[in-house]
Amino acid sequence: MPVATPTTESPVALTRRARRIYRVLLERYPQARCELDFSTPLELLVATILSAQSTDVRVNLVTPELFARYRSAADYAAADRAELEDLVRPTGFFRAKTEALRTLGAQLVERFDGQVPGRLEDLVTLHGVGRKTANVVLGNAFGVPGITVDTHVGRLVRRFGWTEETDPVKVEHAIGALFPRRDWTMLSHVLIFHGRRTCHARRPACGACPVTAWCPAYGIGETDPVKAARLLRYELAPDS
Repeated sequence: MPVATPTTESPVALTRRARRIYRVLLERYPQARCELDFSTPLELLVATILSAQSTDVRVNLVTPELFARYRSAADYAAADRAELEDLVRPTGFFRAKTEALRTLGAQLVERFDGQVPGRLEDLVTLHGVGRKTANVVLGNAFGVPGITVDTHVGRLVRRFGWTEETDPVKVEHAIGALFPRRDWTMLSHVLIFHGRRTCHARRPACGACPVTAWCPAYGIGETDPVKAARLLRYELAPDS
């Protein structure tokens, strides 16, 4: 039986199907988590900014030395531009990211006593921090539930038929309405894991996916189980 599409599915049926997909994916990826290495809210905020147009793996190669050298917002505010650029260069767009980190440090010192605020409305006032970055920090550093709409989440929720929205804020609100607030952060992790490892942008491994029975996009990728299994990615290389 084909899966109902958003135009034929009732709101109750959509909610039940979405939650079923989440439960199955949670079983598939019980280890799902933020893949950026950090130990403080500031470290996570910096790492998330560096991850733009880069990979978490590459950022994690850079941050040990970065975090050892810059331990506070004041350190970033006072950072030597050339030195900081050299450290973040491997993540790409290093000049813009250097300026973002220096400005961010100054704003945290001037407006928040050098501390990363724990409210979304405050976080999004900081240079280089949008709702996606704010929700990453809130969910993983402060335990405040949030939905992180990155490229993987946006792609998957549209393939799953959970929403047809493309604007990240509208996607966030549409998906948030389908799930209890307590699930939002883990839901984001699970979707990102699935998007990176199975439901790829160009060639999804449909034949190796555990939620095909509830996915209206089944068949857009490789459906042969053997061939699909070869597309699965468990470890991400820096250039992947």
